Amino acid sequence: MAHLELQDLTLAFGRHKVVEGLGFSLDQGRIGCLLGPSGCGKTTVLRAIAGFESVVKGSVRLDDGVVSDARHHLPPERRRIGMVFQDYALFPHLTVARNIGFGLHGLPAREVDERVAALLERIGLPDQGSKYPHELSGGQQQRVALARALAPKPALLLLDEPFSNLDVELRERLSTEVRDIIKASGTTAILVTHDQHEAFAVADEIGIMHEGRIQQWDTPYNLYHRPANRFVADFIGQGVFLPGKVLNNRQVEMELGVLESKIPVECGVGCKDCNLGCHVDVLLRPDDIVHDDASPMRAEVVAKAFRGADILYTLRLKSGARVLSLVPSHHNHALGEPIGIRLDVDHVVAFHDEAMPQPGVRLDGSIPIIPVS
Repeated sequence: MAHLELQDLTLAFGRHKVVEGLGFSLDQGRIGCLLGPSGCGKTTVLRAIAGFESVVKGSVRLDDGVVSDARHHLPPERRRIGMVFQDYALFPHLTVARNIGFGLHGLPAREVDERVAALLERIGLPDQGSKYPHELSGGQQQRVALARALAPKPALLLLDEPFSNLDVELRERLSTEVRDIIKASGTTAILVTHDQHEAFAVADEIGIMHEGRIQQWDTPYNLYHRPANRFVADFIGQGVFLPGKVLNNRQVEMELGVLESKIPVECGVGCKDCNLGCHVDVLLRPDDIVHDDASPMRAEVVAKAFRGADILYTLRLKSGARVLSLVPSHHNHALGEPIGIRLDVDHVVAFHDEAMPQPGVRLDGSIPIIPVS
């Protein structure tokens, strides 16, 4: 049985539905993430789990008990849920130690001191208990807020955009530290963010949200390599679509070559040998296009973005189509220069050409095509 489960959840502000038909489950000790653009409903879902928003339809279950549905609403203070807010919400007049121990009411002083000391050690601030929040850096304050949420040993931890106030370098480092702290505590957690790098660094499972619905709930690896639909493919990572034509149930032809498929291409209802010439768009990631001076296939450099260890090239093919290629930065080529490229694809995803719809296409329009290595 899942530790946290949302079933057919609908949330609304007045007559305006913010979330509709949303569902996912999370096992004990796992970290999940709701990832999506601003306004997609992810924070509203988090607030509903916490008990701050009422449920119009569906249910929120925690530890196999219903905490919210259309007829029942357990108050937030009775849900045993810890929360880390975007602005940390530390008490400025309390020391770090007293902030962490704030929610440990009713315990003997000795137990409180031991719990606080253990958490200070876990977050890497063993000697900072007597300081006040304003004496700490932003990253240290974030860890204190996390320790305060973990102190009562919550059944579930919720994190609402916890890294948004930090600079990029600190955000990347701290996201890994936060994951380690949560995992060490064994706590089940849900993170809300619009930053896919944070989501990938922290979460075991991610739900991509768009217009109040989860488009795909999956591992970071599958979201990147096996997106369920065009929105997920566009939202996660970088990439371009190149036109292709289905030759049969094993092959798709495109400008850069013929892709061999392990999974039969589904082109139409009852079509076992797909030779109808269906038109598809093939998704190519920057790591799918490899720079190779020995390759006879050439592409012209039309843009470049230096990223330190790598350069992200935008390349123009003979047809005029453009692709992206991530190349080690010691391969520094000039704009307008032709360079050799080749495909090195482990996972390819294609979608039916939206301009030329085909009969019998699955609802998400996707055709997973995995080339034979």
